[in-house]
Amino acid sequence: MIFQRFNLLMQRNCLANVCFPMELSGLRGEKKWREQRALELLDIVGLKDKAKAYPAQLSGGQQQRVAIARALATNPKVLLCDEATSALDPKTTRQILELIGDINKKLGITVVIITHQMSVVKEVCNHVAILDDGEVVEEGLVSTVFSAPKSAAARHLVFPRGADIDVSDPQQQRRIRLIFRSAKTTSIPLVAQLATEEGISATVISANTQKLSEEVYGSMLLGVPNAQFEQAMDFLRGIENLQVEEASVDVQ
Repeated sequence: MIFQRFNLLMQRNCLANVCFPMELSGLRGEKKWREQRALELLDIVGLKDKAKAYPAQLSGGQQQRVAIARALATNPKVLLCDEATSALDPKTTRQILELIGDINKKLGITVVIITHQMSVVKEVCNHVAILDDGEVVEEGLVSTVFSAPKSAAARHLVFPRGADIDVSDPQQQRRIRLIFRSAKTTSIPLVAQLATEEGISATVISANTQKLSEEVYGSMLLGVPNAQFEQAMDFLRGIENLQVEEASVDVQ
């Protein structure tokens, strides 16, 4: 397990911190063997030169790297990361996430990440489960859940509500959410086509693109005049790799 606040033993240096779980577990080999194993793990996390340093002499990111090395000491099959990056600055967070990703790929260890940061999920995870009030309300591939969330909780996370009441009048317009499932589709000037080909003046309430699992996805929320809603839906449904659905007013 990797903790949010590192939980290193301040009275022990980095080498001793990594050796500690081996001392407590069944890996009670020679002290020299434990130290050699600890040095190998510190090398994996890029801190072999800090073996004799104490936690107080390290930055937050370095302490978390030592904690990762310690978590690997007993050859786990699963690595549980409990908000492992929430105490770190953005640059260090990216570095730690890259390290966790490398460990997952190179060592073949399953990594379970608990986080409130959607950027962490998008950057490093393959699968996601979203909890709401202690219950799993949606789960699946990150690319599937984040490109087209089905539950209200997931929609709030993926499409955070903004001050869109000033952009679109729900009394005069109905809302259409578009999910672009390829880079080619995101380049289509849909609003312009709606205006020129269908005579529909749509309001862009929100729009964004994101990279999920090496694929580019986009989403757009449009406000369409009530009288032209069905016409707009028919036109948009005819476009390849575009998911079209009506969006409720209370959830973007």
